[in-house]
Amino acid sequence: MMRRVRIGFTTIKMNPHLNSISNFLGKFMTETEFNQLVDATFLKIEAALDASDAGLDYETAGGILSLEFEDGGKIIINRQGPTQEIWVAAKSGGYHYRWDGAAWRNTRDGSELFQSLSAYASQQAGEVISIK
Repeated sequence: MMRRVRIGFTTIKMNPHLNSISNFLGKFMTETEFNQLVDATFLKIEAALDASDAGLDYETAGGILSLEFEDGGKIIINRQGPTQEIWVAAKSGGYHYRWDGAAWRNTRDGSELFQSLSAYASQQAGEVISIK
């Protein structure tokens, strides 16, 4: 259930998984900080994929990490600098993740990026893929 919060002359809908206005508005990072954090996140995802026996390939180019499965299915993970989010496009849908100071959290339900990505990839691969 969304709650409404008034900021100045504006009323916004606030996600119930975000516990404060500062979390909602985000503590915006500099562009450099954001890019370094996303790069580290992509490297962590790539390392987890390398360590798995999953039959998938991946490629990083231009701020986009593409996972390709044996059946031709894909998961696309890309950085969105203007909103300081990571966007994920998977067979199950499109998702936005924002850094909360400790983890990348889904802007709708608060789920964590690596857990969600593990579920999306496992679903598409037909086998368990763990991304931590």
